[in-house]
Amino acid sequence: MSRPTTKTDLLTAATTNYEKLNELILHLTNEELSTPFDFSVYEKKKEAHWKRDKNLRDILIHLYEWHQLLLNWVQSNQNGEHKPFIPQPYNWKTYGNLNMEFWNKHQTTSLDNAKNMFQQSHAQVIQLAESFSNEELFSKDVYPWVGGSTLGSYFVSNTSSHYNWAIKKLKAHKKIVPKLKKI
Repeated sequence: MSRPTTKTDLLTAATTNYEKLNELILHLTNEELSTPFDFSVYEKKKEAHWKRDKNLRDILIHLYEWHQLLLNWVQSNQNGEHKPFIPQPYNWKTYGNLNMEFWNKHQTTSLDNAKNMFQQSHAQVIQLAESFSNEELFSKDVYPWVGGSTLGSYFVSNTSSHYNWAIKKLKAHKKIVPKLKKI
């Protein structure tokens, strides 16, 4: 599926990938859920998140916290309070440190709470996306606080694209669990 460029495509892709992610989660075995993530056997997986996330909760919390960034950013700017998407003191070059802050913040969050938080924040993001017109989402220069991009691109990045990232990560974990048990 190509990257959405319309409101309809955004909502369809977000819903489709959300359902795919939940279906994958539903079919994780107890062994897959209880085995900590270890992607060290994948030499090409060098991004920080491959080492950061240790379980399903970590993935769901990551998605939840990025939903919160989007929701807070849109609400603040709509209320006339100019805020960047990435909160201070972080920026797009240091957002990996923000991700670690989220990870640390939720190490005592239960998997059930993480699932509920993710489910609720997804619904809030979809509801917010639905409140905008196609033009508001996918025309440039509608909202000065969005910068040179479109508001819709932020919704795509925080829904369908991010869910696809989570799906790929969980599939990689599912592949490696049998190999980890042999070690």
